[in-house]
Amino acid sequence: MKVYRCRICAEVYIGEEKPKSCPFCGAHERYFVLAKEWRLLHGQALSDITKENLKKALDLEINNTNFYKAVSEKSKDVYVASIFKGLSKVEREHASTICGHLKIEKPDSKAGLDKAVDSDQANIQEANRRERSAVKFYGEASSQAPEEEIKEFFKALIEIESDHIILTEQK
Repeated sequence: MKVYRCRICAEVYIGEEKPKSCPFCGAHERYFVLAKEWRLLHGQALSDITKENLKKALDLEINNTNFYKAVSEKSKDVYVASIFKGLSKVEREHASTICGHLKIEKPDSKAGLDKAVDSDQANIQEANRRERSAVKFYGEASSQAPEEEIKEFFKALIEIESDHIILTEQK
């Protein structure tokens, strides 16, 4: 058995091989390193533009967390509910990681909980809109970040959110 850590969310994974994606944040396999090689993220001073973009990302991730949670509770289809329960957990992990970068406590917000509707198809379309918007924003934030660690973080989020689009489009 080996102990790995995710360079994006810092969570630990124990197994014979790296997972194909992080079970906590969804980061792809290449973001895993052996725990003994892992270094603490969130260690550097952040530029003002990075702080601003991380705050926007935090709002986006919390809002998506809550929307996806609401969809998971509202859907009558067990598969759709499962997709959105999983997405909510991943988005919550992104919010926690962003708070680590900003060195703040995660805010308690219920925004987005009332936006789920009774139609799974409409909620899936809204999820795709949200994910596409996130991918676009994270691309801009990555290009603006002077810190290499933050560039990598936003690039990983682009990949993860793109995976979410594919997942919901399959339904």
